[in-house]
Amino acid sequence: MLDANLKKQLDTYLQNIVTPIELSVSVDDSPKSKELSELASEIAEMSPKIALNWIEAERTPSMSIAQSGVPPRISFAGLPMGHEFTSLVLALLQSGGHPSKADPALLDQIRHLTGEYHFETYISLSCQNCPDVVQALNLMATLNPNITHVMVDGALFQDEVEQRQIMAVPSVYLNGQPFGQGRMTLPEIVNKLDAGAGKRKAAELSEKEPYEVLIVGGGPAGAAAAIYAARKGIRTALVAERFGGQVMDTMGIENFISVNYTEGPKLVASLEEHVKEYDVEVFTEQTASGLSAATAEGGYTQVELESGATLSGRSVILATGARWREMNVPGEQEYRSKGVAYCPHCDGPLFKGKRVAVIGGGNSGIEAAIDLAGIVEHVTVLEFADTLRADEVLQRKARSMPNIKIIKSAQTTEVRGDGKKVVGLTYTDRETQESKQVDVAGIFVQIGLIPNTDWLKGGPVTLSKHGEIEIDSRGATSLPGVFAAGDVTTVPFKQIIIAMGAGSTAALGAFDYLIRTPAPQSADTETKAVQQSTEPA
Repeated sequence: MLDANLKKQLDTYLQNIVTPIELSVSVDDSPKSKELSELASEIAEMSPKIALNWIEAERTPSMSIAQSGVPPRISFAGLPMGHEFTSLVLALLQSGGHPSKADPALLDQIRHLTGEYHFETYISLSCQNCPDVVQALNLMATLNPNITHVMVDGALFQDEVEQRQIMAVPSVYLNGQPFGQGRMTLPEIVNKLDAGAGKRKAAELSEKEPYEVLIVGGGPAGAAAAIYAARKGIRTALVAERFGGQVMDTMGIENFISVNYTEGPKLVASLEEHVKEYDVEVFTEQTASGLSAATAEGGYTQVELESGATLSGRSVILATGARWREMNVPGEQEYRSKGVAYCPHCDGPLFKGKRVAVIGGGNSGIEAAIDLAGIVEHVTVLEFADTLRADEVLQRKARSMPNIKIIKSAQTTEVRGDGKKVVGLTYTDRETQESKQVDVAGIFVQIGLIPNTDWLKGGPVTLSKHGEIEIDSRGATSLPGVFAAGDVTTVPFKQIIIAMGAGSTAALGAFDYLIRTPAPQSADTETKAVQQSTEPA
């Protein structure tokens, strides 16, 4: 089941098991059961601290992990390979007493959660977002005896997927009810369960002293800006919804210079590790909501957060990136995650054997169609223009595949559904103005990105007609002391490596601004100056 290289790596990890653990495996005569049986047996043979039990469980095939003599609280329904193999390894280690590297305060918060929490997470093995959720919930189950978690491979347990109308992964259920969809970090999940955590965090952030460089955004641009700023020895902080931004949703990266191939989550992990090498304060699970200009030259610019907190900086770098552009047609929001999807790698396996549509004929759209064609019954690509924008090599590949149909000059006008899920779409033939329909179970929207600047509209920073932040060659915006970088700006090419360069430029621009602009006096200094000016001569 495991190749020699994987076995060698796993053997190294298993040396970290401190407390004996048990694998409880439920299988039948199916091929996947045979694979899981082989996997469990190989793992058990690799360590004297791992015992193997054969049981009958509610879901088959499945494997539970627990300390010896303790009822299992972590289960994998399906074969935890692909992106979930790391989740399996971590579950083995953490169940065996190997400590987590998460924030100790957060771990203590999990241990003190009260109530009963029984989580189920539906995933696909090709989903790069799912492991973060699975690993977070597994860790919580390890720490708190009132928490259990089951990972369910949606492609293997199709009946459950159909019954619960799951059309996007990861989909998390808590005590049988929907809890959340899409990427969620450990702090996000914990804060959702601990109602008072958000207010406590906001109060803590508001007490922070002003920074010399405050970076808003945790993608490649923000990470590069943080590294370059910190290397100058100045007080630096980074605040973001999540570290990695859109790169976390990127599967294959083949144009990052000096690296032949990597994947988004792997690149983000390296970026985060690099940032942590420096004295940078990083605050995640925080969304910017407003920007207030400094009241005087060299003063502090304030960034308001949705949590109610406010952070200040002598200079600010805006690197909030971009998000998937939506079609903005009737039915899109109603059926989002019920057939309308934006990540073919994540959600494609849920549409195995079904008919789907891809909206957009650029590189991302045609790549999505090619990927999906190997999973689904048929793919219909709809492109608004009369020509495709994708590279010719991708177009040739798509045309060579018998289950891909490309329709050009097609304007999507409506997502159709039956109240529970997508059943098709309506489009207008722009040449004949005729309205037509396509029956599909899923619609993958791949029509580009839109800058995350809604929170800046009407504020002191000038935006372009496309909503992008206007910058000069140094990354400076129209507001003194405020810089910007990456996909959120007017930089014409939205690429990871360009965003990193832009983040570095903005940090150097901010540093140049700081050394040329007098620092504001502290409140104590101002008070002393006033007192001295009023003392009798």
